[in-house]
Amino acid sequence: MNKAWNLLGWNDQLEAARQEYTDDWTPARIVLEHKHMYRVLDNHGELLATPSGRFRQSGEYPAVGDWVLVDARYEEGKATIHRLLPRKSKFSRKEAGGVTKEQIVAANADYVFLVMALNQDYNVRRLERYLLAAYDSGAMPVIVLSKGDLCEDIAEKLVEVEAIAPGVAIHITSAVDKRGVNAIQEQLQPGVTAAFLGSSGAGKSTLVNMLYGKEVQLAGNIRDADGKGKHTTTHRELVQLPSGGMIIDTPGMRELQLWNQQQDGVSAAFADIEQLGEHCRFRDCTHKNEPGCQVQHAIQAGELDAERLRSYFKLQRELKYLDGKTSAKAQQEQRKQFKQLSKHVKQSKKSR
Repeated sequence: MNKAWNLLGWNDQLEAARQEYTDDWTPARIVLEHKHMYRVLDNHGELLATPSGRFRQSGEYPAVGDWVLVDARYEEGKATIHRLLPRKSKFSRKEAGGVTKEQIVAANADYVFLVMALNQDYNVRRLERYLLAAYDSGAMPVIVLSKGDLCEDIAEKLVEVEAIAPGVAIHITSAVDKRGVNAIQEQLQPGVTAAFLGSSGAGKSTLVNMLYGKEVQLAGNIRDADGKGKHTTTHRELVQLPSGGMIIDTPGMRELQLWNQQQDGVSAAFADIEQLGEHCRFRDCTHKNEPGCQVQHAIQAGELDAERLRSYFKLQRELKYLDGKTSAKAQQEQRKQFKQLSKHVKQSKKSR
């Protein structure tokens, strides 16, 4: 396989998946998406790509970071997307608004850098939510506490973050003195992809610029007329660093609504509570008022923050509610399909 593909994150698993197709399609990686129009990057450069008709019928569209197989037309600078290759990770959230629909924020990331500023943006409860989604994504979470120059009690906040994220790498950065940048750059080796996520104003774009070595003016939404980008910061884009690593920069999120997170993600994000729960007197302990509850004992002993337990309960309720809505939607869709099938059968009988 061409070295250029390897620098983009190509691996043996993707090559094995590619071999399942006999068509002479080219592997390419999604670097920008806008209304189901895409910029893709292969070993020859960037192309404007659109999904084929059959691909559109599948209903599953690529996300930034995805690997796809395309029919490239280099003389036109365009391509047609035919297949989506298996993902090794995906960071998802519930789409904003009242629609119960998944939105894939970033795909095929090795690391998810959760950026939180050490000013008014600082909120450990929100960070717990991001950690839960990060663990469930299949990528390795890393915490970046930005704007360290604006914080007078860094040591205290670091202790708070370490308490909710045991074993997770934590970097403190500052645009003023460039602290922490070298440590992050060491993680972004050639072929490695990191998604940068956080709320608006957390300092993600500033951090990307520091890692790149200069201000990166990212191409924004693709114009329908000519397929070219306009400069903005309200989109997701994959950027290749001069060092060879790749960053998926994302717009700030006003909120992160969880999407169908699995119990494994909950167990990883709240490992301290779940480990305490294993030693409760009752196997089905709710950690509220049962005798012999080790979780409540830890709170009374000052070893566990009561707010963390409340956050644990809140996120579990949210996931249960979302699971119910997702199941109801699936049942509704199934009933709709059954009605359409019945109607089709009746019409077929009448035509005989």
